[in-house]
Amino acid sequence: MASRATPAAAPEARPAKSLVGPNVHAMPVRHKGLLTLAVMMATIMQILDTTIANVALPHMQSSLGATADTVTWALTSYLVASAIAIPITGWLAERVGSRNLFIWAVIVFTVSSMLCGAATTLTEMVLFRAIQGISAAFIGPLSQTVLMDINPPSGQTKAMSIWGMGIMIGPIMGPVLGGWLTENYDWRWVFLVNVPVGIVTIALLAWLLPSRARTTRKFDLFGFSMLALGLATMQIMLDRGTQLDWFSSPEILIEGAVATSCLWVFALHMIWGRNPMFDRAMLANRNMVAALLFMLVVGVVMFASMALLPPMLQQLFGYSVLDTGLLLAPRGFGILVSMGIAGRLVTRMDPRWLMVTGATISTVSLWMMTGWSLGMSWQPVVVAGLVQGVGMGLVFIPLNMMAFATLEPRHRTDGASLLNLSRSLGASISISVLTTLLSFNIQVSHADLASHVTDTSLSAFDPTTAEKFGALGDAAMLAVNAEINRQAAMVAYIDDFWAMMLVNLAAIPLLLLLRRPQGMASAPVHVGE
Repeated sequence: MASRATPAAAPEARPAKSLVGPNVHAMPVRHKGLLTLAVMMATIMQILDTTIANVALPHMQSSLGATADTVTWALTSYLVASAIAIPITGWLAERVGSRNLFIWAVIVFTVSSMLCGAATTLTEMVLFRAIQGISAAFIGPLSQTVLMDINPPSGQTKAMSIWGMGIMIGPIMGPVLGGWLTENYDWRWVFLVNVPVGIVTIALLAWLLPSRARTTRKFDLFGFSMLALGLATMQIMLDRGTQLDWFSSPEILIEGAVATSCLWVFALHMIWGRNPMFDRAMLANRNMVAALLFMLVVGVVMFASMALLPPMLQQLFGYSVLDTGLLLAPRGFGILVSMGIAGRLVTRMDPRWLMVTGATISTVSLWMMTGWSLGMSWQPVVVAGLVQGVGMGLVFIPLNMMAFATLEPRHRTDGASLLNLSRSLGASISISVLTTLLSFNIQVSHADLASHVTDTSLSAFDPTTAEKFGALGDAAMLAVNAEINRQAAMVAYIDDFWAMMLVNLAAIPLLLLLRRPQGMASAPVHVGE
């Protein structure tokens, strides 16, 4: 759309073309503030449920009559169903209407949350969690698309800042809220808390939410089947790999083969097939591809950290669930502060350098974590979390803005679904890999440390004569072994922090592949154009 604004400065070296004028809404609405509130309520409710149930698993196990292995299917079913449903969000939104899909997704999510809270058997819980995961898969991409559509490009940075705060803070607050509800009320309130929030959200969306025009886009059944089967088997393999000792198990070998084959066939179909699931022009977009790759790293840093830190703080340092949540809360404060800064700076400087700065700060925070020890106080945890939050916030907003800046508006829902899927896959893969690495390194470190426990290394106790002291000697040996276990676990956690730091550092050059559209910032561009 042409604009009569004053001429801009001379164009820079091959900037990417911005597709929409600076003051054009894709979908103008009344009461934009209320609609934004409703969208964010749905987003936070959905993202909280990815982590809020984790702390309630032991209580769910006894109540539902499950074992320690089978109760984890309450988490797996949610993740698998969500991974399968995310890719079809764009097609379904065009087919039934984005308004209808969003409202019905929130309705189903709310009802399934109520059913999860009322479940009496593990079978019921797995079924209701799967339904909840399918509806949650639609909420994430649609919420991002709605905020992009109801704001002009000049206001989308602020909108993405608001959306990003919910996405980034949700996983941090989930374990805190889940632990508080479980300890003070009942594990069922972990799910039932969604019901009143969902009812208010549904009412606001039904009143205010507009809809995009429907289309008759053909459904790629073969492509979806391959992608869904590949993602589902990969998610099951990642979830069960640690329990079954990975590729020493026939089940894991079969799941790995199926996942690899299906995803490979899907990739070939996307390149050469007719009517592929996603428009090839979208996947040829340089910014979108680079953003998808780096979003995997965001999933590693954000979700893997949140998976490793709570058990470390509770088991090795003896903090309660609530205290652990309070120690992790500064990460959320850092995210809030840095997202506010990023929202102001992203249009005034080259966003790539803003993201490189944020990724570097995140790397520094992980390096700080490699220096932790069992003798430290709570301050290093708070400082490292705050620094990491600042870094993540500086990356997330510019990354989303750059991903969509050169993407046609009709591709926004598909793009948002792929970004959400990439972040989820990064989280799933990294958590499985780092958990396996943690278990392996605990064994290696324990063997190494135990080899140094001799009568000369323990001045007050000779382990070779412990049996002479009966129960007292046994207790002393148990105490020594427990301390060796603690030290070995701490060494293993530090090894995981090193691995995360190296991955984050190696991914920083990806940010320089992004191309900055005209008008997005005034700083000269010299890299990656």
